[in-house]
Amino acid sequence: MRRSLGVFGSLALAAGAGLAWGLAEAHSFVLRRRTVPVLPAGSRPVRILHLSDLHLTPSQRDKVRWVRALAAEPLDAVITTGDNLAHLEAVPTVLEALEPLLRLPGAFVLGSNDYFGPHPKNPFTYFASPTRVRPEPVRLPTDDLRRGLTDAGWLDLDNARGVVQAAGSILDLVGLDDPHIGRDAMPEAAALAAGAATRIGVVHAPYTRALDRLAADGAELILAGHTHGGQVCVPLYGALVTNCDLDTSRASGLHGWPGVRPDSGGAGAFLHVSGGLGTSPYAPVRFACRPEATVLTLVPRS
Repeated sequence: MRRSLGVFGSLALAAGAGLAWGLAEAHSFVLRRRTVPVLPAGSRPVRILHLSDLHLTPSQRDKVRWVRALAAEPLDAVITTGDNLAHLEAVPTVLEALEPLLRLPGAFVLGSNDYFGPHPKNPFTYFASPTRVRPEPVRLPTDDLRRGLTDAGWLDLDNARGVVQAAGSILDLVGLDDPHIGRDAMPEAAALAAGAATRIGVVHAPYTRALDRLAADGAELILAGHTHGGQVCVPLYGALVTNCDLDTSRASGLHGWPGVRPDSGGAGAFLHVSGGLGTSPYAPVRFACRPEATVLTLVPRS
């Protein structure tokens, strides 16, 4: 009996330490940097800040300060890949966090958590299958968020196309609304915009059907979020889940995607999946998976 109590006490202590670490790590924000060769020869580098999954609530002042401070980086453009909200009253908080970045050229897509509010649930169900919106979801002020971003000049790429000029290059952009809740519909096919240096695909949840469509459309780089990098990872192993049908080896970071690009002899696209900056307020922990934003420096192709 005494031995059993000792084992139980040790397990409880380890669980408590793990929880404390996870709570602390969820606020240990990090800025990562990656280089992506997708520009024509002779182009100047283009520095894009990729933000995703802020999951902001009005009380998260440390995250607001950290995102605002990113404006001190030498950036040329910003692209966000959704799930900005985690509270019915969070739109002003999101716009406050992004305010100094909204002065830069930018574009965005939305995620399921920009449409529907979070709700209490067993966090272990996340490891069983991709999450689903409950039958009677709390609808968030999505139009207010969309208006705040577009009024600042950012492009809404939800099932749409557009161009952004940054550092002397024209970036041809194509985006999808969130596949996680079936809102994705590929916009009408179009040739590369006149004078464009490259095409970039943008989507919240990196479901394989969405990545294949964007790669087949000619995207040389695809940006996504949604996975939280696995959120709770195993050290030296990595993510256990992605909350979609993407393989766990691509849960975060820069990878190749084996799509079919007719304009490049069948070469694949680069895929950058952001581990994101937030969590659900009902599962506010990260383990071996720090919250992140990334500066992607586009450079000439080899």
